[in-house]
Amino acid sequence: MIIRITPNDKGNPPGKLADAELHFTDGPLEGMKLIGFGIWERRGGGGRNVTFPARQYAVNGERRSYALLRPIVDSTAQTKIRDLVLEAYQEYEERAAIAS
Repeated sequence: MIIRITPNDKGNPPGKLADAELHFTDGPLEGMKLIGFGIWERRGGGGRNVTFPARQYAVNGERRSYALLRPIVDSTAQTKIRDLVLEAYQEYEERAAIAS
């Protein structure tokens, strides 16, 4: 799997640093990608957060979201993907700093 980072150069919405995609390079998902990950600066500057792909819908005028990538059993399973996305973003930042 390769993680592709696309920086949020426009700064809109505020706090959003980049988008990320998972590109699958092996197995039954080879040649496919999963889009919709967002990398955000935490409010108050206490680090970074990753949002996962979700579908928004409305119930009685209230907006809700339905996560498209969810753990089957282990609720901490998303931590592995979140850490990989944050690691890929850090590497992206380091490469960008060297290129400047």
